[in-house]
Amino acid sequence: MENIRNFSIIAHIDHGKSTLADRLIQFTGVCNERNFQDQILDNMDIERERGITIKSNAISLPYRAKDGKEYILNLIDTPGHVDFSYEVSRSLASCEGVLLLIDAAQGVQAQTLANLYLAMEHNLEIIPIINKIDLPSADVDRVLEEIDSELGLDPDKHIKCSAKEGIGIEEILEAIVERIPPPKGDTSNPLAALIFDAKYDSFRGTIIHCRVFEGSVKAGDIIKFMYNGTTYKVEEVGHFLLTRTKREKLSAGDVGYIIAGVKTVADVRTGDTITLQDKPCSQPLPGFKEVKPVVFASIYPIASDDYQDLADSLEKYKLNDASFIYEKDSSAALGQGFRCGFLGLLHLDIVQERLEREFDLSIILSVPSVRYRFTLKDGKVIYVDNPAHYPDPAEIAKGEEPYIRAAMMLPERYLGTVMKLCMEKRGVSSNMTYTGPGRVELSYEMPLAEVIF
Repeated sequence: MENIRNFSIIAHIDHGKSTLADRLIQFTGVCNERNFQDQILDNMDIERERGITIKSNAISLPYRAKDGKEYILNLIDTPGHVDFSYEVSRSLASCEGVLLLIDAAQGVQAQTLANLYLAMEHNLEIIPIINKIDLPSADVDRVLEEIDSELGLDPDKHIKCSAKEGIGIEEILEAIVERIPPPKGDTSNPLAALIFDAKYDSFRGTIIHCRVFEGSVKAGDIIKFMYNGTTYKVEEVGHFLLTRTKREKLSAGDVGYIIAGVKTVADVRTGDTITLQDKPCSQPLPGFKEVKPVVFASIYPIASDDYQDLADSLEKYKLNDASFIYEKDSSAALGQGFRCGFLGLLHLDIVQERLEREFDLSIILSVPSVRYRFTLKDGKVIYVDNPAHYPDPAEIAKGEEPYIRAAMMLPERYLGTVMKLCMEKRGVSSNMTYTGPGRVELSYEMPLAEVIF
């Protein structure tokens, strides 16, 4: 266990997370040149087409450090978009440290800060890395200043690299070994493993991705899900290399997968604890915060006969996307369907595309809306996210809508235009600070509905 390191790569959108993951994979020799392709961990077509990461992906990298020891580095590549920040927070629960990438040309951005706070909440070791130093517009000194003033990290501990050119990769691997602590836990304790993701395989049932915190699990063991008490017999356990690789057992500190012939999709919940039936752990591991959707829309099948297919597909899809929620809904014009909650418009777009591609469905999506709160004259409070359920105006005492606090970092020259845009969206300025020469941070409070439409 001393030789295991679990770490994540976090950063703003397009600061080079997946490219750095590619270089680390190449450097440690997991993938040969012939099979290599860019964004190698992004295994969905939609991720490659858009050039973004949607799902966190795990991989185990074998590495011989300069001290002569063999280490297993479990890397989790994470998305950068705010719509998928729930993916990031789940990945961080399985790690002891993070690589915080910062673009040498763009500097510290909104998601850099948001992801840093997530890492701090989990008390992780943070290694700041300045990426893209090969760009002509790179300004390393300014970024070092921002690391100190905006992130509050020690700029002396940074590492410079260019993931594209392969500069500084060995220094990063050495820093992971030296600075990120090994996982804690004891293999002799009862099994406690946290489910951080899952996906459905039509041949093997549900494949559970988990991080083992205590104890060990091997094929033949009877495992129990603590959320609902169901039990299953383990068929196979293993690690993630580029493909799933079978292992004899998973022990405390490992990140891997468990296949136990789980055909009932609803039994597996992300954030649940797995333990052994005959030697259970005393209490479940702290799971994940329940996520709050902000955008709502209804999904209906084009042909009403496809309703059951849509219901089954949504259940399987939810396994792989824990931030997606849905409930039954019906419309006079479109028949039976589902009212769904999303974390943003990009999330909505991705869900629609994945349902059409992966499950071969033809669906109609209603116009997205937000959730309003109405207090009626009789004192009753109701929440409405569907225009069809709007109460009688004569009965409403007051209506409220969701507001957001938007923090925007921008170059000073765009200040006037951005302020004008926020005012048009019914925004109210609450704060403005100069974070550095020529950089402004603006805070605005504005209605969520204005941001969406």
